[in-house]
Amino acid sequence: MPCPSLRGHVRTAWTCPRGLGPTQAGLRFATTWPFTRPRGDDETNLGKTGEELAAKFLRKQGLKILARNYRCPSGEADIIALDTKGQDGEAVAFVEVKTRASDRYTSPESAVNAAKQKHLRAVARYYCSSRDTTGLTIRFDIVAIVLAPPAEPKIKHIIAAFQ
Repeated sequence: MPCPSLRGHVRTAWTCPRGLGPTQAGLRFATTWPFTRPRGDDETNLGKTGEELAAKFLRKQGLKILARNYRCPSGEADIIALDTKGQDGEAVAFVEVKTRASDRYTSPESAVNAAKQKHLRAVARYYCSSRDTTGLTIRFDIVAIVLAPPAEPKIKHIIAAFQ
């Protein structure tokens, strides 16, 4: 039974009045606490805010949003959009949105690694297999957003970021 004074925070695990250790109190990240922490509300809000900004940005660019947070057995796509004004005709864009509070150490788009690209390709295959996408080009975009208040958000749209 978790210690009521913990409320899911690992830092308070060592001051549990019942003298329970963090693993005995039912804490998931107790053994790696200084190095790993549970995802907090700040990160969740940052991601949601970034996805909202990305959707608005893509609409202003002339894309039609087909789905947001599309989930399937293969994974998830943040945004699926239809680009009717693309150079290669109509295209379905599977968009990965990466939002950061700062680009001081690395850019947001650098977080879209080979594993994430593989998952997004699998999501695209699943999506296209369940819909009529004949005649449409499939592409993978990245929208990188840096939210560093009080400055305006920096939004970077990388069209056809990978194959």
